[in-house]
Amino acid sequence: MSFDGVFTHVIEKELNQELQSGRLTKIHQPYDHEIVLIIRNNGKNHKLLLSVNPTYARVHLTKMTYQNPSSPTNFCMMLRKYLEGAILEKIAQKENDRVLHFSFSRRNEVGDLENIVLVVELMGRHSTIVLLNKENHKILDCIKHVGLSQNSYRILLPGAEYIEPPKQSQQNPFKTNHTNLFETLSTTENLDANYLQQHFQGLGKDTATELAFQLAEHPNEKMKTWQSFWGDIENSPVPTLSIQGNKDFFTPLLFTTLGRNFQTFSSASELVDAFYEGKAEKDRVKQQSGDLVKKIANEKKKNELKIKKLEQTIQDAENAEQYRIKGELLTTYLYQVGRGAKKVTLPNYYEEEQPIEIGLNPALSPNQNAQKYFQRYQKLKNGNSIVKEQLAHAQKEVNYLESVLSQLEIATPQEIPFIREELIQERYLRLKTGKKKHKQSKPSQPEKFISSDGTSLLVGKNNLQNDQLTLKTARKTDVWLHAKDIPGSHVIIQSSEPSVETLHEAAQLAAYYSKYRLSSSVPVDYVAVKHVHKPNGAKPGFVIYENQKTLFVTPEKTTIEQLKKA
Repeated sequence: MSFDGVFTHVIEKELNQELQSGRLTKIHQPYDHEIVLIIRNNGKNHKLLLSVNPTYARVHLTKMTYQNPSSPTNFCMMLRKYLEGAILEKIAQKENDRVLHFSFSRRNEVGDLENIVLVVELMGRHSTIVLLNKENHKILDCIKHVGLSQNSYRILLPGAEYIEPPKQSQQNPFKTNHTNLFETLSTTENLDANYLQQHFQGLGKDTATELAFQLAEHPNEKMKTWQSFWGDIENSPVPTLSIQGNKDFFTPLLFTTLGRNFQTFSSASELVDAFYEGKAEKDRVKQQSGDLVKKIANEKKKNELKIKKLEQTIQDAENAEQYRIKGELLTTYLYQVGRGAKKVTLPNYYEEEQPIEIGLNPALSPNQNAQKYFQRYQKLKNGNSIVKEQLAHAQKEVNYLESVLSQLEIATPQEIPFIREELIQERYLRLKTGKKKHKQSKPSQPEKFISSDGTSLLVGKNNLQNDQLTLKTARKTDVWLHAKDIPGSHVIIQSSEPSVETLHEAAQLAAYYSKYRLSSSVPVDYVAVKHVHKPNGAKPGFVIYENQKTLFVTPEKTTIEQLKKA
């Protein structure tokens, strides 16, 4: 379901109950399209997310962790200037539209009372956040600047007068006239979802479908059904996550039309937080890592082409002996080779005098042709060892790049900067000119899980974490696991003698956080940490090991989530 006007209505009422009269203490902008406000009310800090992501626009209280960038954006600084320390007077929805007005009051530098409004418009790719002065309706700033060339109806630029989005002609279902409503319900022949959406404001497809279904189920009690439906949403919502087929839907009530596979939540914010957690995070990762994936994929492709060429060179080198034989045969039978000939057939005394055809350059003398064969033989023989070294190096490059691509697939937004830093260190990326090297305030930490019997399991989520975890954090007696012969995370069981159950759970983690996370019967090697070593000059995350044993497991997401919650 989309974040429609009906769900916005439920969120608005919930936020007023939790936040009204609270003080805005902190403002962050972790991503381009998202603002996080920390509002203290009734002795508790509430984290309010305002997202105008083109795909996942929403407003709700959240418990998700967001990284605070070291350098705030211009819009974030404007919000801090006008809103930090301000009191949230009220939150108001414009009719039943997807527009919320957050009204704040505060004292300015000279002590005068200022009324500032933060407008959040949740309208797909046109979603935006606007900061404006309530008295003169002038825009102070907005998260997206829109000029006349982009929108002829209104401009969204600092100093411009704020013009509201075009008003809808449909009726507000929460405020509709009783007489008109009765006439509509009584006389309309086809009260289907399309009709309801066309005549009533803020109804998403799922809401309209459910309401049409309920009206059809009670044809003689349409007025009562209507009032009951909107009364429940207004006074006793039951935020519900329904699963139908392969799709998830969030709704303010349990909708019969979405089936019986559902889960209810204590608040609309909790529901939205659960619904968008994975989806929005994937989208943010895609945005942040898109350039990395493209760069690494190109590097991998170049090395794979190089491997093909080197393998062909080695194949040619294996035939080098033929060049030496031809050179010797030409030298032996020079008198039988005519000058200017393109080829000659000679008896091969290495193969019981079997005839062998030898190609010639007609511009060269017979002796010069023989020397050319000797030169080619010598070149291939001398270069073979160098080519094998280059081949081994190119193969290591491909393995490393595959491991990075695998890590990017499972990375969280917080982990992308560390992978980027690693790629800069390994010289796959250049630090942008004029940009200072960013020092991470907190080192990247492996993720921690707890097995069924309470044993700690640590998982490296990038190559730097893998090195730190295996070579420095783990004790020599701990157990180390890794998916066999494929890119993946290092996993440490912080025990020298783990139970069989813990060993299998750790193996599931190693398989899940690997390139074969969606496969079955994934081989996972395990061995004591003391048998794991890093070769000199090896790439981050690369180790060698011995004395290992192998388990075969099928990774399951539910098991991973249980280990994370334990």
